[in-house]
Amino acid sequence: MGDMSNSDFYSKNQRNETNHAADFSCTLMELRSLMEMRGSEAVVKINECYGDTDGLCRRLQTSPTEGLPGTVADLEKRRQTFGKNFIPPKKPKTFLQLVWEALQDVTLIILEIAAIISLGLSFYRPPGGETEGCGGTASGAEDEGEAEAGWIEGAAILLSVVCVVLVTAFNDWSKEKQFRGLQSRIEQEQKFTVVRGSQVIQIPVSEMVVGDIAQVKYGDLLPTDGIFIQGNDLKIDESSLTGESDQVRKSVDKDPMLLSGTHVMEGSGRMLVTAVGVNSQTGIIFTLLGASEAEDEKKDKKAKQQDGAAAMEMQPLKSAEGGDGDDKDKKKSNHHKKEKSVLQGKLTKLAVQIGKAGLVMSAITVIILVLYFAIETFVVNKRPWLPECTPIYIQYFVKFFIIGVTVLVVAVPEGLPLAVTISLAYSVKKMMKDNNLVRHLDACETMGNATAICSDKTGTLTTNRMTVVQAFVGDAHYKEIPDPDSLPAKTLDVLVHAIGLNSAYTSKVLPADKDGGLPRQVGNKTECGLLGFVLDLKRDYQVVRNQIPEEKLYKVYTFNSVRKSMSTVVKLDDGSFRMYSKGASEIILKKCSRILNEAGEPRIFRPRDRDDMVKSVIEPMACDGLRTICIAYRDFPMSPEPDWDNENDIVTDLTCIAVVGIEDPVRPEVPEAIRKCQRAGITVRMVTGDNINTARAIAIKCGIIHPGEDFLCIDGKEFNRRIHNEKGEVEQERIDKIWPKLRVLARSSPTDKHTLVKGIIDSTQVEQRQVVAVTGDGTNDGPALKKADVGFAMGIAGTDVAKEASDIILTDDNFSSIVKAVMWGRNVYDSISKFLQFQLTVNVVAVIVAFTGACITQDSPLKAVQMLWVNLIMDTFASLALATEPPTESLLLRKPYGRNKPLISQTMTKNILGHAVYQLTLIFTLLFAGENIFNIDSGRNAPLHSPPSEHYTIIFNTFVMMQLFNEINARKIHGERNVFAGIYRNPIFCAIVLGTFAIQIVIVQFGGKPFSCAPLQLDQWMWCIFLGIGELVWGQVIASIPTNRLKFLKAAGRLTQKEEIPEEDLNDDVEEIDHAERELRRGQILWFRGLNRIQTQIRVVKAFRSSLYEGLEKPDSRSSIHNFMTHPEFKIEDSQPHIPLIDDTDLEEDPALKQNSSQPPSPNKNNNAIDSGINLTTDTSKSATSSSPGSPIHSLETSL
Repeated sequence: MGDMSNSDFYSKNQRNETNHAADFSCTLMELRSLMEMRGSEAVVKINECYGDTDGLCRRLQTSPTEGLPGTVADLEKRRQTFGKNFIPPKKPKTFLQLVWEALQDVTLIILEIAAIISLGLSFYRPPGGETEGCGGTASGAEDEGEAEAGWIEGAAILLSVVCVVLVTAFNDWSKEKQFRGLQSRIEQEQKFTVVRGSQVIQIPVSEMVVGDIAQVKYGDLLPTDGIFIQGNDLKIDESSLTGESDQVRKSVDKDPMLLSGTHVMEGSGRMLVTAVGVNSQTGIIFTLLGASEAEDEKKDKKAKQQDGAAAMEMQPLKSAEGGDGDDKDKKKSNHHKKEKSVLQGKLTKLAVQIGKAGLVMSAITVIILVLYFAIETFVVNKRPWLPECTPIYIQYFVKFFIIGVTVLVVAVPEGLPLAVTISLAYSVKKMMKDNNLVRHLDACETMGNATAICSDKTGTLTTNRMTVVQAFVGDAHYKEIPDPDSLPAKTLDVLVHAIGLNSAYTSKVLPADKDGGLPRQVGNKTECGLLGFVLDLKRDYQVVRNQIPEEKLYKVYTFNSVRKSMSTVVKLDDGSFRMYSKGASEIILKKCSRILNEAGEPRIFRPRDRDDMVKSVIEPMACDGLRTICIAYRDFPMSPEPDWDNENDIVTDLTCIAVVGIEDPVRPEVPEAIRKCQRAGITVRMVTGDNINTARAIAIKCGIIHPGEDFLCIDGKEFNRRIHNEKGEVEQERIDKIWPKLRVLARSSPTDKHTLVKGIIDSTQVEQRQVVAVTGDGTNDGPALKKADVGFAMGIAGTDVAKEASDIILTDDNFSSIVKAVMWGRNVYDSISKFLQFQLTVNVVAVIVAFTGACITQDSPLKAVQMLWVNLIMDTFASLALATEPPTESLLLRKPYGRNKPLISQTMTKNILGHAVYQLTLIFTLLFAGENIFNIDSGRNAPLHSPPSEHYTIIFNTFVMMQLFNEINARKIHGERNVFAGIYRNPIFCAIVLGTFAIQIVIVQFGGKPFSCAPLQLDQWMWCIFLGIGELVWGQVIASIPTNRLKFLKAAGRLTQKEEIPEEDLNDDVEEIDHAERELRRGQILWFRGLNRIQTQIRVVKAFRSSLYEGLEKPDSRSSIHNFMTHPEFKIEDSQPHIPLIDDTDLEEDPALKQNSSQPPSPNKNNNAIDSGINLTTDTSKSATSSSPGSPIHSLETSL
């Protein structure tokens, strides 16, 4: 089904329509044209064509109250007629396409060309056979057989290129497959509530059909198009489709159209599903995209040809996001994360630096070789250039060129992108087991750098099983559930009605699954706690609900973060109205003017009484860690009917029925998890909507605060008072005074949460920029989740909107899973450091050996094919071996690395240089004195096609043995002594080391001419292995040298300081703008910043997007690291000297800069251009223009 292209899909549906038109008196096309209407015209059309929504339901053979019968035949028939709720995913790249992409790697292309030239020349025999006069060749060592074998080297290089390409392609392919699996898992987890056969059930979104009656509620992401048939106070955020940020109010008689991909921001109701899958608004846009993608690809091809050899896969993001080739900004604004992940930035820099060094070295090598040969042949030996000698000379030059390329190949860490990919993919897979569903790959590694976690309380730190444990009813404070007989009958009756009717009818308490288990809570947990209270009072709320079904509720003010209360109006039998309210106790009590006494009669409730009550009832409850909820009611006369829209006049002058204390116990594993976080240098802050005393009590239980410490617990009001200046603007300096000590922020609104997160991220108080993780479950947490470096959404309690904005979904809603994520994140970082330590030692040694060897003996002691074996194959395996080290608890014993810490620490530099010294000493000793030590023929100065010598084979073999043992050393990067610790926990590592060793034996003994190896004797083998084992001993020697004694190491270790500042600075700019948006549209939720509708649309319906992995591919969507240098995006940066654009020292004095950061913020949506992940390098050079306040770019933004 997924492979069916959309055009077939339609034609097939058209055919089906004719067969089934008899069954439903309403066709697919009619419904599609209906759904294209908006607002009042849609109402007119429904009334004209169908009479009303009930008429439409009859035509679709469904009932507005009972839903579909839900029989298999009926559902199948509907799928045949109207299609399935499924959008065919984009086809994955085939294996051959991936192979073709891997072949685009520049280094490989250079090697292929060199190998082909070498092959071509080896088959060319100069006429006359008399080549004695051509110099250099005539050493007599060459016989016919050897000349015949000249082609082997070229062929061997080609073969190794094929190996590399296949490995890369296979890796990409398996990665792609993994992310498809991940995506389908995310999709399967999305469920929706529908009514079938009068039963309210939850079904996977993909099983919904046209004619279903779906229940929509606050926080849903609508999965289909539909028509609103009944409900209250429904407000929808349609910005994803229209780009308008205002919430749209839906009503049956004014605007009943509900569109897929939009978010429910308030209220609840029922909708009749009218369009699913490719026929829904989302589907139609996807279909258009599918068509435009094909055109895009054609454009890309043209563009790629212009890029020359550097045809790098820059497109994956684009095709997924449906951007347009020429519109760079659009493409950038699609990037999900705020900026390049820390690791990615550091790796990019490192790769570019290494690449440049390698290029320079290889160029010098080739020039030296060519000059040496030319001078020796034509100047020293005074030979003329004979035409018949030309091919021979060219063969020499090709050989020199191949040596040069070899140096380059060795210099560039081929295995790096692979190590990153493997490490991240492996972690993501394992994190699934630890209840972390990672949506964006780099979130995994960012988590390792986290310095602060802002966590919700309910459900994350607590179990989210609410139970009423205390109550204040009829002027008495009960410390446990009161006996129903002790309460006045009137009060009890009002209380049951107030709780039963004034809560979402989707919230229920069901009997336990197992005998003796706890009753199951479905829906809003706080409401379930209250309903449980009714059951504890031996009354049944369902009876009350059956008397007044949901359709009969007169008016509902649903709960939202601004009201912090919910009210429901019912019409009584005598025609008068009664309104029930419940909500945060301090908010509702302020609106109460009466209270029911012990006889159940209302008595006056004065402000003085209220203050007494707060002191005697509410604060003691809160100090026990209970949430206090007040329940109240108010009667209205029949006439004049009140103006229900004037909420302030309605929800006031209430009569308080009861105040209850709800307990939500702390999860047993949380205190331990928080202790681990604090030990790991991560500050945990609690941000909750609860009362400050409750919050403080829970924070003490969790261990977030310890009595006697210096910390702040404040509520939202106080927080806002402290951070705003006289003009009412948020000031960073003021936030800086608060956040370092802040531990609990109570009664906070989503805006406060966002302000806090942004304030911590923007803070310059500490030398490291803070990396903040945030947890959220509600729709209103969206902005904070997006703003944070890592957003965690709750898998169970979380709304679709929160999941959409998050990076990682906690499938068990448990705080201790966050600690696991930190551990995995740190492990990724360490794995990559381990690999770098191993890889760079190989590179440094191989480059120096190839370079000096070539310059002194005119021939690299390590041949091209051997280099390829060492560099490409061994390193690929090493990346696999070192990247799959499982994390240990000891990772949580150190502080986070932070953004500015270089990727290669001083200890690592010491290890790399130390081991390089050992290896170089041995190899040069063997190269210049090996023939005497082992008593064999010297391999130096061999003629062109001479057979492989034992001498050079010993060098090659020793080199490989040293690498093998150094791989074991590389397992530890913090200077630990025991390099074998935990080696058995990683079977992959052991298998790879042994496997590489076995292959090496085969290569040396049977490799012959292609590998330039001569078989060795047993004693020679023993020596090679012995010299290899010396690496382990030498490792201990290096570990004994104190790092801080070696002053010169600092220079080598500092890799990424250079562009840190400008990058951050750009970022401040972007974030200032975020803040403006918030100022402009307080309380509204706008965090989609698309530039055109389609793109934003795509992002929203990402839940359907098959190509999730393409967004996830960020860290390594390059086919290899070399492309970093050759892609035009990077050339800009490379052509400029690496000077930080803003020097660290000038930061304080630079007035322009200060002015810039306090520029009047503008709601410019396009500022995400800077957020793009990969293009950051170019942006750094641009930022010189964009950050000076006078520049045209800036003035344009401000004018916006």
